Amino acid sequence: MSLSSILSPTRIAVLDRASSADELIDTLAGLLSEGREDAARKTVADSLRQRERMGSTAIGHGVALPHGRNDVFDEARAAFVRVVQPVGFEAMDDEDVDLLLALSVPTHFTHQHLQLLAEIAERFSDADFRAALRAAPDAESLHALLIGAQA
Repeated sequence: MSLSSILSPTRIAVLDRASSADELIDTLAGLLSEGREDAARKTVADSLRQRERMGSTAIGHGVALPHGRNDVFDEARAAFVRVVQPVGFEAMDDEDVDLLLALSVPTHFTHQHLQLLAEIAERFSDADFRAALRAAPDAESLHALLIGAQA
């Protein structure tokens, strides 16, 4: 499983602002559950919130990786949001978050899910990569950067 196989360009958004981490979770859940009914979006949002209650998924440097397991989809899905005005996300470094990549994976996924999270976290640890995401002009450019293509 690779990010390029689970991140559709339609599941990327750039927001001018968000009022809270909770609003960002709702936005990500909406992107992840595109094409599904409201019950699916709620289930995805609940799974993301359940994980956040265990501890913030903010990994520092303005990045958060919300993720949750549920049975809404038979496959993993990813969504990405960049927020122009960073939002508090209870990060260990106390830095507000402006880059969020969320995963929704089937309940039975274990090893693949953790391996993908580790790969994503490693990519986001690169300051140049984060800077490129923050400077990207649109969702298409963000998608290209996120899947590793040349923008």
